Amino acid sequence: MDYSQMRFPSALTVTELNKYVKDVLDTNPPLTDVFIKGEISNFKAHYSGHFYFSLKDTESALKCVMFRSSASSVGFMPEDGMKVIAHGRVSAYWQGGVYQFYADSLEPDGVGAMHIAVEQLKKKLSEMGLLDEGRKKPLPKIPSAVGVVTSPTGAAVRDIINVCGRRFPFAELVIYPAQVQGEGAAESVAAGIEYFNKRGGVDVLIVGRGGGSIEDLWAFNTETVALAVSRSQIPVISAVGHETDVTVCDLVADRRAPTPSAAAELAVPETERLKVQINNIVSRESAILLRKIGELSERLEQYSRSKVLRTPDAAVNDRQQTLDALCDRLELAQKNLLGKNEAMLKSVSGALSALNPLSVLSRGYSAAFSADGRVIKNAADLSVGDRLKLRMLGGSVDASVDNVQLDEK
Repeated sequence: MDYSQMRFPSALTVTELNKYVKDVLDTNPPLTDVFIKGEISNFKAHYSGHFYFSLKDTESALKCVMFRSSASSVGFMPEDGMKVIAHGRVSAYWQGGVYQFYADSLEPDGVGAMHIAVEQLKKKLSEMGLLDEGRKKPLPKIPSAVGVVTSPTGAAVRDIINVCGRRFPFAELVIYPAQVQGEGAAESVAAGIEYFNKRGGVDVLIVGRGGGSIEDLWAFNTETVALAVSRSQIPVISAVGHETDVTVCDLVADRRAPTPSAAAELAVPETERLKVQINNIVSRESAILLRKIGELSERLEQYSRSKVLRTPDAAVNDRQQTLDALCDRLELAQKNLLGKNEAMLKSVSGALSALNPLSVLSRGYSAAFSADGRVIKNAADLSVGDRLKLRMLGGSVDASVDNVQLDEK
């Protein structure tokens, strides 16, 4: 349509004008397929899944929106300050009278989206503490079984089998056939790790594949595999790619090996070296045992030369004589103590006898008691007619008071 020939009536409503502008933009072919580059600002990831942001350069800014259907396919999370190249169309939001860019794809300008996604995932895992060295588990010294999560047909599994068979053929190898590349690979690798943790029976896991491009290794740079490795109760050795390829799986695993062959060397000991170590231990323990036997033999020799073992009766006789002497001393001490206590008892008995009322009575005295049993100490306490009990040697008599004579003062 040739918009240059159109004429408007004297006045348009705001809605009419906005819809007209939107129609002009939507039907202009160059504006329906546009690449635009700029720096992201005011980025907002809406809970609906839509992205809202602006693209700016040194002189101007452009409002942008990216709906969830397109935003879900972006391999990284956009951030303010990030330089990007966006593809989409120019249109208008007629209700608000806003001219804006509707993006359907977003790529970093100068740095691949995959690299940015990996760096963002590393940051997230680091904040979760999954990259801390302190959480990494030690590898077993001598495993009885090794679990392997990798492709059953790749070179990696053959290298692992060859190295383990050469170094330590006593360890059982259990292989989980995983998809290590392409769509669904991350879920397949994670399923292998979870399988061994539920199954049990292996002491260490090797998770990996051979080298390749970042696209080939992408499954090992995903959060799915990283979380599966971090949840594993079995120590995990990550063996992904060649020495120059470091993946997120390498960083989360308990140990990182540059190649599958190196992972096998970490997983199992070398038989010959193990034999040498065992022989060294046996030799060292034998030397310690022989030294201990020598010390005990020398001590036994000393005991055999002692008087106690040569003439045990003499030792017993000496102890018996000492015991007899102690018994004599104990008997003498007992007699002395009894004599001292007997003299003390006689002295106390004499004193008690002198104080005994019966002794006084034996000398012709008597004791007077009132009818209620009180001792009468003074004649003034009595009256004519009072009843008395007189206690004297040999018994007591009842009496009554006929007369009271008091001493003159």
